[in-house]
Amino acid sequence: MSAAAHVEPAPVRSDLFGPSRRTTTIGLLLLVSMVAFEAMGVGTAMPALVADIGAVSWYAWPFVAFMAAAVFGTVLGGRWCDVAGPRVPLVASPVLFGAGLLVAGTSTGMAQLLLGRVLQGWGAGAVTVAAYVLIAAVYPERSRPAVFGLMSSAWVLPSLIGPPVAGVVTEQLSWHWVFLGLIPVVVLAVGLVVPAVSHLDRPAPVASVSASPRRRGLVLAALGAAVAVSALSWAAQHWTVSAAEVAAAAVLLLVLSMRRLLPSGVFRGRRGLPTVVAARGLLAGVFFSANAYLPLMLTSTHHWTLTTAGLPLVIGSLGWSAASGWQGRHPDLPRQWLLRLGFSLLTVGAAGLLLVAPGWGVSWLAFPLWGIAGIGMGLGFSSVAFLVLQQSSPSDVGFHSSAAQMADQLTTSVLIGAGGALLALLGAPAVALPVLLALLAGLGALGVALAGRAAQYPDPDTETYPAKRDTSKPGMSLCRGERGQREAEDQGRRGPR
Repeated sequence: MSAAAHVEPAPVRSDLFGPSRRTTTIGLLLLVSMVAFEAMGVGTAMPALVADIGAVSWYAWPFVAFMAAAVFGTVLGGRWCDVAGPRVPLVASPVLFGAGLLVAGTSTGMAQLLLGRVLQGWGAGAVTVAAYVLIAAVYPERSRPAVFGLMSSAWVLPSLIGPPVAGVVTEQLSWHWVFLGLIPVVVLAVGLVVPAVSHLDRPAPVASVSASPRRRGLVLAALGAAVAVSALSWAAQHWTVSAAEVAAAAVLLLVLSMRRLLPSGVFRGRRGLPTVVAARGLLAGVFFSANAYLPLMLTSTHHWTLTTAGLPLVIGSLGWSAASGWQGRHPDLPRQWLLRLGFSLLTVGAAGLLLVAPGWGVSWLAFPLWGIAGIGMGLGFSSVAFLVLQQSSPSDVGFHSSAAQMADQLTTSVLIGAGGALLALLGAPAVALPVLLALLAGLGALGVALAGRAAQYPDPDTETYPAKRDTSKPGMSLCRGERGQREAEDQGRRGPR
């Protein structure tokens, strides 16, 4: 028994790094790393970027543009993979991402920067989908958990060194190089992946997926949601009659789009899966919105350097990774309990930043508070991923996991846009950001209250859960892009984003 345990890893390693797949594995890791470094680095550089080519009222827009475009790119990438397989998307998406890096890195004004961020969002959303479809097509089933583990680990290094490196690069060179410095990584990743995808066959059509009423119109709904979020962010910063009309139209479009993208009952907090999807949106919205404004808070209000202001992000990443690993070693703990604990810790971290954000705040508290918030995300995010899989039938797992991702991206976009509106209205970050943090803390408390409804059964002491499916075999739903991309992403991805 023990001998078998020692012999087992060798074939898996050869599946990943043998002559036939070595370049594919390295290329996939580079694709994930380029998105991760960009995500972790841009937030640190953003205060200097906005000070150079815009005003603080524009602070939210580079984030909103990326997230809104990623919503569309995710769904479009899934449909593209369903129709044509991952071969073309896996090459075109990083090229689009690289083009966005070039446009943003050479920008001299906000309009060009936002165009670059839109291209990056499209590329990042689609390349994630295509990468997981490629895994299903290239790697044997027994090796896929190891591939997912590697891809998750590809976020660790960017999470640890991305913020301080971006700070140093911005201070010593320019924020432009936070974008331009990643272009060689994109070129190398594409060069390694092209040989792997050149021999893939075009997939046969799957009528049951493409003809499903729930799947029809998803691309248009995602585009509508992206446009609505952007319009709502613009209207929130312009207090005029025409802006109010735009806001009303944007809200209507967003509601109609989300009805298509999300399961029914999400906004009512219906027990079970709808609450799980809502929890994903609340977790991501609270954490990533505060995460986006934390460097601005520390540099503008407390006059920290960009390098130092990125360090709390590292602490949050470490807390996330540690908590995610810990919960994975305790599979028998009820996930709705861990979800409630995660929301509680996240709320403590977000509310605690109210002691940091004002001019009289204690800046060093950002370190322990964001570590606590990261621990909460490690517990809560993993619990949501488990509950989505547990409460979905095989035919619905792709749609439900995709809905959870949509809730993540849309909620984050709206809340970051709300922060931008507060900055435009109130001016100084020391005044505007406490208001945003109070809102985020309230949403975290709402998550604490809703967490118990994430269980399928009302009494966690007597519930008898359905038999667990083997989630270590993501091939069950990864064989098609739109059905499987989100299960794979939730299963294998991400320490901190």
